[in-house]
Amino acid sequence: MARMHSGAKGKAGSLKPDHKTKPTWLRYSEKEIEMLVLKLAKEGLKPSQIGLHLRDSYGIPDVEFLTGKKITELLTEKGIKGKVPEDLQALLKRTIAIRKHVETNKHDNTAKRGLVLTESKIRRLVKYYKKADMLPKDWAYTAENIRLYVE
Repeated sequence: MARMHSGAKGKAGSLKPDHKTKPTWLRYSEKEIEMLVLKLAKEGLKPSQIGLHLRDSYGIPDVEFLTGKKITELLTEKGIKGKVPEDLQALLKRTIAIRKHVETNKHDNTAKRGLVLTESKIRRLVKYYKKADMLPKDWAYTAENIRLYVE
């Protein structure tokens, strides 16, 4: 599959190994893993950071395989989730940084193009999240209001 905004083909992605049974060396139960996820979320970690922390510090290879639910599903069940999904929030932060750069460097056309491409990714994601009911139907991306959504 080609990259989104270039003609490059890119490398093929890697696949996780097929899991048939729980690893024998893992000493955490399903409830303990859920408690760890909630504890790390209350400390302020994002879902992707929680997964990395569980893998590196606790040796938990895959939360979804062990609990049957993704980290974001666990957080939404307990009512601990952000207003904006994590990937969309990262793109919003990037647009703020690019806009700030373009204000000081008005002739940087490469940055202007990067801003256009990033905003198109945001619009595409917002359209998907509205369809999937992860964002309200009246949520709109405007350059003036994005600072309110980024914490």
